[in-house]
Amino acid sequence: MDIKVISKNVGIALLVSALFMFLSMMVSIADGGDSSLGPLAISFIITFIVGVFPQIFVRKTSAISLKDGYMIIVLSWMLSFVFGMLPYVLWGGEFTLINAWFESVSGYTTTGSTILTDVESLPRGLVFWRSSTHFIGGLGVVVFLLLIMPDASPFRFRLTNMELSSLSREGYRFRSMKTVNVIAFVYVGLAILETLCLMLAGMPFFDAVNHSFSTVATGGFSTKNMSIMYYDSVAIEAVIIIFMLLSSIHFGLLFAVFATRSLKPFGQPVVKFFLGTTAVLSVLVTFSLKIGGDYESWGRAFRDAVFQVSSHITTTGFGSADNADWPVFASILLMYAVFQCGCSGSTTGGVKSDRVLITFKAISRQVRKILHPSSVTQIMVGRHPVKEEVALSAILYIVLYIGIFLISFFILLLAGVNVVDAFSGSLTSLGNAGPGLDSLSTMGNYNAQPFIAKFIFSIDMIFGRMEIYPVFIVFSMIFRRNK
Repeated sequence: MDIKVISKNVGIALLVSALFMFLSMMVSIADGGDSSLGPLAISFIITFIVGVFPQIFVRKTSAISLKDGYMIIVLSWMLSFVFGMLPYVLWGGEFTLINAWFESVSGYTTTGSTILTDVESLPRGLVFWRSSTHFIGGLGVVVFLLLIMPDASPFRFRLTNMELSSLSREGYRFRSMKTVNVIAFVYVGLAILETLCLMLAGMPFFDAVNHSFSTVATGGFSTKNMSIMYYDSVAIEAVIIIFMLLSSIHFGLLFAVFATRSLKPFGQPVVKFFLGTTAVLSVLVTFSLKIGGDYESWGRAFRDAVFQVSSHITTTGFGSADNADWPVFASILLMYAVFQCGCSGSTTGGVKSDRVLITFKAISRQVRKILHPSSVTQIMVGRHPVKEEVALSAILYIVLYIGIFLISFFILLLAGVNVVDAFSGSLTSLGNAGPGLDSLSTMGNYNAQPFIAKFIFSIDMIFGRMEIYPVFIVFSMIFRRNK
């Protein structure tokens, strides 16, 4: 591994965080210099110095190897978590060291879980920083890094391929050097458009910007303790549902819709599967709420069901109702939504609808082969054949994902966490979704969880955001090097 190469490029990633710390300072100054100005200024100076230091003293670097690329990905995230917690620690309040770490990891991984019991007590500068970590994490610290690198950089090509899964790359149909520009264009465009729509729906400008950051990143941090429930507005909920779903679809397809001015790209099998699952779950949850819940009208049950299902399956985690007392059947459906989630090439977490669909197709093919041993069958997604290695990779990822979930679940049980919190917290943390069940519901928080639980949940968030394999690869490289 080339330390100079790694330090220089990780430094660029830290400069991205420093930029948003500076913007948060401007928000604080515009608000009259609130109590977050000092913590943000100190954090900005520290992060900027650490980020710019290798840019000054590391003049020339050699070509970046595959191992260097993986190390840059993991270190960019890990150091962003550490420096991202500085404003929280320096500000104080509910932010103990573990709470600040948890909030920072939750922000950058776009999970949206929080330890705060009173979000509205935060100064605006810190609120904006909190939402900014979603915006940075949604597009990816590494993608921000790629945006400012020369087009001809061999590292740009290698790192693009590592940051985006193979399933995601197949859907773009763009040259690797253009992929990042496509992602950025769609991401920023969605944020700007949603901000305007939320303002037209009656949301104040500051709230609209923060909620747009959270929505396009499928994160879930809100400026209000009651999340979207605070506004009690059908228009606002409708806007957020639309943008949550759009942000969960392959960004390359969204770009294709814009470029071709046609909705035909939405006819892709994975998109149909994702939207179809969302519709079916919404109907089932509606019936569960009306028949087994406390809802008097079908209209209100449907409204809350659609929003909560959309919020969970997109891993955004906003709340328009408190699901703590929802029927067991509805709660189980929400947890399945958190497991499947949106499409590859989007900002969602979970195992991704692509992998779930391919797994169902593989099971179907295996059943056909058992019934007709002499037949020649192939896994098909729409009219496109799926290679055996792609199908195997999808299935193995799901197995590994479930394995990590079970390990976390049992560790939390041994630590004294109750079964519901341990189960739903592990699942939603690994899926980068945020709200779980019981005390961790949409209107709950993670403040009362023990130290070990907050740490395990944060590790789950990291695994989920980096899609597991890069973490294992880096640990393997370190272990082999030491050995």
